[in-house]
Amino acid sequence: MTKQLFANEKVMKQYLDALLQEDIARDSVANPVENLLSDVEVKAAEHQQATTENVIAKPVVKEPVIVPEVKVEVVEAVEVALPPARTQDATYDDDEFQALYFEVAGLTLAVPLKALGGIYQLGEVNQIFGKPDWFKGVMLHREQKLNVVDSARWVMPEKYNKKLEEALNYQYLIMLGESNWGLLAERLIDNVSLSHQDIKWRDKGGRRPWLAGLIKEKMCALINVSAMIELLDQGLDSQDDDA
Repeated sequence: MTKQLFANEKVMKQYLDALLQEDIARDSVANPVENLLSDVEVKAAEHQQATTENVIAKPVVKEPVIVPEVKVEVVEAVEVALPPARTQDATYDDDEFQALYFEVAGLTLAVPLKALGGIYQLGEVNQIFGKPDWFKGVMLHREQKLNVVDSARWVMPEKYNKKLEEALNYQYLIMLGESNWGLLAERLIDNVSLSHQDIKWRDKGGRRPWLAGLIKEKMCALINVSAMIELLDQGLDSQDDDA
């Protein structure tokens, strides 16, 4: 492919990191346990300061000043956000797993082989009106109707434009699990063996639940197949929240 969306690896990494970190700013203001502890600590400090000032203002004290005990109930924060490998998709339960790398508009994506429903050469696609822009249509394969997804438009709609559309050269259809959904791919790259340590897991909720994490060495997005299928079934794009 002569025209690519990303000019170099640095830009690619910045884009993928942005996908993973987008929700952190939103989540930082929504931790009730931390807010509760902060409020209690501030009130306790104010009370202690006020008591100290009262004692200093009365240099002659005939009777001992009894400072009422302030009981602070500390609520221990419990971490419930685990890597998607353990919570969202049984595909990642094993410490090591195989994944397929494929390329779309200069962006490398990875899908676990356990969740791969098959790979087909792209054939004739019959368009269906009234569907989202990313729905290319239906491809028939041995009397089976396969739903064809324009991967570039679905994964990164904010980058999709006429120039990108004209540069795309889709060759393959990557089927997702046992569903009828398939992602268009320009190039198949390689099968690789991955461990949990190879991945920067997405451990926050919110937008892009289809993104399981970022494969560090390759700087590519690892797909949470079950979450992606759920979004596609609902007619949602990659930036929508399925919650």
